[in-house]
Formats: sequence, structure tokens, C-alpha cells
Amino acid sequence: MKRIKHGSITSRLSFSNSINEDILSIISHCTFIFTFTDPSESPSKQDLKRVKLTQLLSILKSSKKLQDQILAPLMSMLSTNLFRPLPPPSNPSISSDLIDDEDSISSFPPTWSHLQIVYDILLRLVINMDPETLRDYVNHPFLLNLLSLFRSEDPRERESLKNVYHRIYSRFIFYRSFMRKSMNDVFLHYIFEKERHCGIGDLLEIWGTLINGFTVPLKEEHKLFLMRVLIPLHKTKGMHTYHRQLAYCVSQFVQKEPVLGVVVFRGILRYWPVTNCQKEILLLEELEELVENIDPDQYTKLALPLCTQITKCSNSWNSQVAERALYVWNNEHFVKMATLEIEKVFPIVVEGVERNLKWHWSKSVRQFTETIKEMLEDLDSALYSKCLQEIDLREYRAGQEEIKRREKWERIEMAAKKN
Repeated sequence: MKRIKHGSITSRLSFSNSINEDILSIISHCTFIFTFTDPSESPSKQDLKRVKLTQLLSILKSSKKLQDQILAPLMSMLSTNLFRPLPPPSNPSISSDLIDDEDSISSFPPTWSHLQIVYDILLRLVINMDPETLRDYVNHPFLLNLLSLFRSEDPRERESLKNVYHRIYSRFIFYRSFMRKSMNDVFLHYIFEKERHCGIGDLLEIWGTLINGFTVPLKEEHKLFLMRVLIPLHKTKGMHTYHRQLAYCVSQFVQKEPVLGVVVFRGILRYWPVTNCQKEILLLEELEELVENIDPDQYTKLALPLCTQITKCSNSWNSQVAERALYVWNNEHFVKMATLEIEKVFPIVVEGVERNLKWHWSKSVRQFTETIKEMLEDLDSALYSKCLQEIDLREYRAGQEEIKRREKWERIEMAAKKN
């Protein structure tokens, strides 16, 4: 049996302790926070911290395990750097989710030169370390603090947060329910209490990947999320800033269970904007995409309310809204839906078409409407003619009522003059 020399063990322990002391020294140096606004701060020390953080990241990339004597101060250092008061909104007079990320990056604080590496270190820890080992450090308060940072106006920070948060969700299985509930609380606060949050789109992007992995049939918890969170998110002022991610989440639900299409359609129609043309165009695009994914058995339930809303939009004085609504008639799934309930749908649609041809100010809208009219006449020319006759009859009766009303007022005026 081979004998191990005592001196060899001692030297290895001494070498290991020396490395640990070096790492602890680096961590201690990185714990100091620079504001980049204090004149007393030395630029050379700021650069030195960045070098130290980079060294620490390099060490972690090659290490699969860390001793508790290093892990505890390391997590403390990360928390000290990340969990700080966010700067006040750059423009408090407008909703923060209306800020143009690309144009305003230059106005963000220079602390990102340090924060970027701190996020990389945290991501590397989450990827390399066993979740059970990190469980005492990455706990509920840590996750809530991490979630609160999504309010940052800096899109670079939110992108790093998104990667870290999603990676934690995928690896820390025992936290998944808590993380979903925490994100839901952020959404509900945004919808019903304070419409100011920069990270709604990023959180929805995380949810998009989660929904993509849901199994069928969907759990009741997930259906409630669709009805209580995703659908009400269509009503906020800043919807256009995260609509792409929102529409993707909703479409994932409908693709997995097409019968949910009825709930989604009715919910979106309930929150339809009155004066926001940009939102109308976005919702028209979303509805057209959803029509292709819903269960055809639900067409009869949706044909009348959907065609009614499309017709209202096609009569909009905003030419972009009108043209986008008319364009829906090029979708074969939508035409099929309308055809199934043609007796109920045609009177509304025909009236909208004739109103556009007679009154709309935009030449392009009138030309587009003429094309739709030809298509409708090809579908059922006899029914179209019947609807025209009913429109003429209603207009004649309305004219007669107007004549009677004027005559009545004239008699009242004559009687008043005599008295």
C-alpha cells in the first residue's frame, strides 16, 4: 500500500488556503460600491474594481464547487451590488414604459460597467452550482429583490435579469410556483394599481417560454392566469410597448387549447380602445392571428361579435384603422367564420360597406371597400340585395320620423307664439 507523505498533504492544504484567501480578498474589494457621481471617487479604483470582478468571473468559470467560506461572502457581495435603490424616473410626467430604450441608453448611469460583470457572475453561479447548495442564499427574499429590479429603465440590465431569472426558474424547480406567483403579483399591480413599469415585456417574454412548456390539458392555475392577467393586460395605456410578447403568450394558450379562443376574443373585445388608434391596429392584427388558431366549432359563437367590431373599425375616420380592418377580409379563416353565420352577419357588414362607399373621406379606403363589396356579392348576391333594401327601408323610415319630429316642433313653436 502506497504511503502518502504528511508534508505533501500539508502543502496542498496551505496552497488551497492561499487560493481561498486570494478569492476572499477579491470579493472584499468588490463589495465597495462606486456611484460614479462622487468627485472623491478615484477613476483608477473604479477600473480596479472592474478588473477584480473580471478576475472573479474567470475563477468561477473554471470552478464547479465553492466552499461555504467563499460562497457566503460572494452572495453577500452580489446582493450588495445588485439590490440598490433604483434612480428616479428620467421623465416622471410620462409613463416609464413609453421610454425609447435605444435613444436613451446614453442617459443611463455608468454603474453598468460594474453591474454587467456582477450579473455575469450570478448567472455563472446559477449555471454551475447545485441548486440545493445555493438554496440557503437564493431564497424567497433574494428572488423578490431580483424581481423588483425589472423596474430599471436600463434595457441592458433588464436583459441580464431576464436571463438570470429564467435560468433560476429552469434549475430551481422547488421555486417555480413561488416565482410564477411573484410575477403575477407584478402584473396585477401594474394593471389595477399603477401603470408604470419598464419590465412588463421582459416578464412576458419569460412567461412565453414557460407557457410553451405547459402540458395539455392545461392546469386550472394556468387558465386563470390567462383570464385574470393576460387578457386584462390588453387594457393598459402602455400596451403597445409589450404587445408583441403579450400576443405570443395568448396565442400559445389558444394553440394548446383552441376552445379558449372564445374567452380570449370576448376579453379583448371587452377592453377595446375608444380613442387609441395605435392600439386598435395592434388588436386587429392579434385577432386575425387568433382566428387561425381557434377551434372551428367556436366560429358560430364568435362570428357576430367579431364581425361587428371589424365593421366598426372599418368605418373609422382614421384611414390606417379602417384599412387594417378591411384587410381582415383577406383572411380565409375569417371569411369562413363569417359565412357560417351569414344571415346574422351580412346586415351589419353590408351597412358598414355602404357607409364607407358613401361617406368615407379616404380614397384608398373607398377603393378597398369596393373590393370587399364585390367579394360579399360573390358570396351571396341575393342576401346582399336584401340587406340593401332593408337599409333603404330603415333610412326611409328614419326620414319620415325626422319629418314628423320637425312638424311637431313647428306646431309647438306656433302655439308658443300665439300665447
